[in-house]
Amino acid sequence: MVQPTLQAGCRRGYRFSARDALRIGWGLGFSLLCGVALAQDMSGAKDHPAIKRYAGSSIVAYDVKQFDSVDIPTSSFARFNLSTGKREFAAPPVVAEGRRTRIWYEAPGETSSVEVFRNYAAELTAQGFTLLYDSTKDAKLGKWNGYLNGFTFNKAPLATNRSQFVFTGASMGGIQTLSAQRERQGQLTYVHLVAVQWDKPNITYKAQRGAYVALDVVDVGALKQDMVSVSASDMSKAIAATGRIALYGILFDTAKADLKAESKPALDEIAKLLQSDTSLKLRVVGHTDNQGALESNIALSKRRAEAVTAALASSYGVAANRLSAFGVADLAPVASNSGEEGRAKNRRVELVPQ
Repeated sequence: MVQPTLQAGCRRGYRFSARDALRIGWGLGFSLLCGVALAQDMSGAKDHPAIKRYAGSSIVAYDVKQFDSVDIPTSSFARFNLSTGKREFAAPPVVAEGRRTRIWYEAPGETSSVEVFRNYAAELTAQGFTLLYDSTKDAKLGKWNGYLNGFTFNKAPLATNRSQFVFTGASMGGIQTLSAQRERQGQLTYVHLVAVQWDKPNITYKAQRGAYVALDVVDVGALKQDMVSVSASDMSKAIAATGRIALYGILFDTAKADLKAESKPALDEIAKLLQSDTSLKLRVVGHTDNQGALESNIALSKRRAEAVTAALASSYGVAANRLSAFGVADLAPVASNSGEEGRAKNRRVELVPQ
């Protein structure tokens, strides 16, 4: 069994020796400077509280978004869809939405990506996470698919003191990926991890010999229904950042598609959004939890979406050709349906630009 060597916080006082520098082969003076930098995290960066770091590693890239949408793979990479600009997998990924923390760790020296990966897998399991996917146990995963399975397409630049391509430029054969989830005290957390190997230093990519870990952590529960009172401006920002907005302020009675009076504030803001951008056309997508039969829930979710488009057209004068309604039932969950809190997050209406 692999003994976990993950630790909370960065190891203090670590210094590369001259012997280390010579072994790495970058020259004594340059290596000693890099050694000092590697012992420190990027300014403002910190570990996610739910996950320790590998001993001796440091943070070389860091980004936090209060709300983001992340695909959490649960199966092998299948293909890249040029039409949608998205990766496709053997089974649909989990779409995790909420506060997203992205961290890149650097573990220099003799450390291998396999060693780091197995330690993380063991630590996550020990912390109560359930592994949704482990590339090292995927018999169908080839070298090329394994590479693309871990490849992350970033929509926005990531603050890093390494190259943006330190993962995509690494050895194709030295990559491991995993996905995991945990629900604890009402907090649902998803993790997607990629570990890569650099067998020798590379000045172009600002890479050291050793292992690198890309960690995405999505705290779905962090939203805590904040989207109930989302403004038109917030809707616009979320659509620009993630390609959609999930709304929880559009309310219906159980198994019914009649809009409740409490939905008016949300409808007011949707109307403002459409009035502020007259070129915007929206797909209104209804989502349900998994209670009941799939076929009836698909029909129900579409009727609910149609109720929204009808209200926007009749009460706010939105042109019918700017709106279309769809229902997907529970086929795109953002939380576990095993408990009421998760089911409440799955019952929503999403706006997606056409």
